[in-house]
Amino acid sequence: MYYSSDTLIRVNFDISPNAPTPIYRQIVEQVRHLVAGGQLRPGDDLPSVRLVALQHAINPMTVSKAYSLLETEGLLERRRGVGMVIAKKNRSARQDKLALLRPSLLSATQVAKQLGIDDAEALAAFQTCLNEWSKKGEA
Repeated sequence: MYYSSDTLIRVNFDISPNAPTPIYRQIVEQVRHLVAGGQLRPGDDLPSVRLVALQHAINPMTVSKAYSLLETEGLLERRRGVGMVIAKKNRSARQDKLALLRPSLLSATQVAKQLGIDDAEALAAFQTCLNEWSKKGEA
C-alpha cells in the first residue's frame, strides 16, 4: 500500500503473476484507469519502483518498464528526487474513459453474439449490471 502525498489516495496495484497479461501491462492499465477515473490527478506521485517491486515480489525492471511506457505516453513525468508523478497535462477526458471501456465492451459483444443474444437483450443485460453496480455502491 502506498499513499500519494498530495491526495492521500491509496495506490495499491492488483498484480496477478499468473494472469495471461504481462505484469508491466497490468501496471500500465491500472495507472491509466486511475488517472482516467480521476483517482489520480496531475501532480500526484506514484510509489517508487523499488517499493512496488518489494510489495509484489517482482523484478524492479518490470515496474520500471511500465513507468517508462507511461512516461513515453505523456501520462507520467519523472521528477528528480521525487520519482514519478502524474503529468500536469494528461488526456483524462471523457473520450479517453470511453476508449478504456471499449475493449471490454467489444469482448462482451463477441460473447453475446456467440451465444445468439440479440442487441436489445444484450443492452438490457448491460443496463441490469449497471443498476446492480450502482446499488452495490449505495450499500
